[in-house]
Amino acid sequence: MLEFGQKQDAAAAGDLIRDVTEADFMKEVIEASAEIPVIVDFWAPWCGPCKTLIPALEAAVTAAKGKVRMAKVNVDENQQIAAQLRIQSIPTVYAFWQGKPVDGFQGAVPASELKAFVDKLAGLAGDGGLGEALEAAEAMLAEGAAVDAAETFAAILGEEPENAAAYGGLIRAHLAMGNEDQAEGLLNAAPAAIAQSAEVEAGRAQLALLKQAATAGPVAELQARVAAGPDDHQARFDLAQALHAAGEVEDAVEELLELFRRDRDWNDGAAKAQLFTIFEALKPTDPIVLKGRRKLSSMIFA
Repeated sequence: MLEFGQKQDAAAAGDLIRDVTEADFMKEVIEASAEIPVIVDFWAPWCGPCKTLIPALEAAVTAAKGKVRMAKVNVDENQQIAAQLRIQSIPTVYAFWQGKPVDGFQGAVPASELKAFVDKLAGLAGDGGLGEALEAAEAMLAEGAAVDAAETFAAILGEEPENAAAYGGLIRAHLAMGNEDQAEGLLNAAPAAIAQSAEVEAGRAQLALLKQAATAGPVAELQARVAAGPDDHQARFDLAQALHAAGEVEDAVEELLELFRRDRDWNDGAAKAQLFTIFEALKPTDPIVLKGRRKLSSMIFA
């Protein structure tokens, strides 16, 4: 089990929201807040605003998916705690982190403010290890361990289904394993919130390039055609595809840039579109991308 999954497991076990008393306040709030922020709601059965706040706050805590916990303290039954924390009116909400109160409010507040309150607290404990897991998965993929990478990306998505980096990574891992159908299925099923993200678009671009590679012609033949007819735009475009399929990405980009220089409007701007597909498939900081974009921009704005 990956370490970052432990909080989600706790949430599934029903540990997120608890009724707390004087007997277990130290354990459930003070000690627990050493690892995860704990929101304490002081309430009473006779309190009208409490009846509105409690379900709204519980919903916000649940939506945080284990990044915060909530403790409910009935002040009528736990007057000593209320006195120690100087609770003068209810509902009163305190947030504890590292054993100390770090935020709070009184009275019922709108759902939007509750969400902002909970989101702020959730950020105190970091991302629960998801960032480290992403880095590890990317390292696995770079080292050729695509199966392990896919499992890690999938585990991250189990925590955050709309994590664009993990979703794009899972697509790329399937492509690395040769599972083009699974990759295409993931692309078609991408959640709307991340379907147009750079990470998912990178997977889409890689799949398009792989499909092109399946029909790419022999490099030597195409080089000969281009040498014999420099204005044979189709031959140069096909050569760029063949070079990319052979792993000669920088040479492919150069051929497409030359095609764009000769006729930027050929085949409805196919050279520019193909360049963007290659750029999207690579990391934004890749030297080939940086150099290629710079050259393309200088041609466009010349």
